[in-house]
Amino acid sequence: MTCRTLPGMAIVFLVASPVLAQPPEPTAPPSATAGQTTGETRVEELERRLRELAARVQELETSDGNKRAEEPRQGEATAGQAPRAEAPVQESAESSPASQTGPISGYMDFHLNRPEQEDPQLDFHRFVLLFTHGFSERLRFTGELELEHGFVEGAEESGELELEQAYLDFKVKPEFNLRAGMLLAPVGIINERHEPPSYHGVERPFVDTFIIPSTWFDAGVGIHGAFGPGWQYRAYLMAPLDATRITAGEGLAEARQKGFRSNVRNIAQTARLENVGFPGLTLGASFWRGKTGFNFRREDSRVGVIEFDGRYHTGPFAVRGEFAQVFVDGANELNDLLQRTAGVSPNIARQMRGFYVEPSVRPVPRLRYDIAAFLRYENFDTQFRMPEGVLPLKQFDRAAWVVGASYFPDPDIAFKIDYTVIRNRSSLFPSADSLNIGLGWWF
Repeated sequence: MTCRTLPGMAIVFLVASPVLAQPPEPTAPPSATAGQTTGETRVEELERRLRELAARVQELETSDGNKRAEEPRQGEATAGQAPRAEAPVQESAESSPASQTGPISGYMDFHLNRPEQEDPQLDFHRFVLLFTHGFSERLRFTGELELEHGFVEGAEESGELELEQAYLDFKVKPEFNLRAGMLLAPVGIINERHEPPSYHGVERPFVDTFIIPSTWFDAGVGIHGAFGPGWQYRAYLMAPLDATRITAGEGLAEARQKGFRSNVRNIAQTARLENVGFPGLTLGASFWRGKTGFNFRREDSRVGVIEFDGRYHTGPFAVRGEFAQVFVDGANELNDLLQRTAGVSPNIARQMRGFYVEPSVRPVPRLRYDIAAFLRYENFDTQFRMPEGVLPLKQFDRAAWVVGASYFPDPDIAFKIDYTVIRNRSSLFPSADSLNIGLGWWF
């Protein structure tokens, strides 16, 4: 029995008590049939009132339960995750009930990749569940659990099971709030908002894979809020990267500690500032900085990331772009130490750089089921600037053209297709084009 049922039962008894306690009227003794009729009338009246009150209590409980179930979907978006745009529901006699999500939501995507001159592969890339719980109006929990590539099996090469987010928000006031737990680094466009319908293309942009390692998460604590005409910020202290896992080809992607016994001898700092005050325009800038050489205590290695991005849409047209650069201080000493350990130089660059620009259009905006077409140019080089005396590996200086379209049978579902042309500056390591088809959704 819920707490709200008790007040309802109390109301029932309060209303019923006067009827039960009402003394008989001092009239002449009625006949047996008349007395039976009077008693039945009173019992029927009491039962009617009980049924009405019980129905009212049930209605109040159902209404309150639905409200609580809808709060995580329709409630205030936390800083670090842009609010989802709810689609207008067109009601008709044949339409199904509106989509609703309770305290559990999520997203998933699977796709078919066919690189040139290779067999196609079908991969259920991600299955993600997000959990939210409000302890009170000021204290809220958010969690995100992701399974990649379908399954995880011991030490075999298979999928990954990751706790990408698990934090508490302490709401103080709009300008200043606290956050602690497993956090997404607020760097770039994709890292904090990486659900499939939120970006074009089957795969995430290369810049947000090799230069900014999406998804980038670790344990941390920080503040966030909004102020002025459309300004938003997030600033965290987080566990640093591990310099010994930086690579020539994948940059920082493998250097994340991911909250697994993260070494915090040195604390990294990261922050993002963005403005959404102009209609249709979002401008952002972010940075990350921290010591990363804790596995080589005699050497001082630092990694810094700066990033700038912008998004604009007007009518059926939209464009987005991003620029990111990575600085690895002490790269020469780091290469030397790793070469002595492994016997081969890792060829870690002292600077990595990437950028892209992506125009898109929704050519038939009045169509009930939306379609979008896009073209993206990317340039990403994980060997952009090398330490003195170290030659760059040209196969990691890459550029890509991605052209494709998305079909939205629902605003939360995207069927995607694209063709990717990727080139590098090496004549020894040719790159392959690929056709990609994917289906992604969130709920």
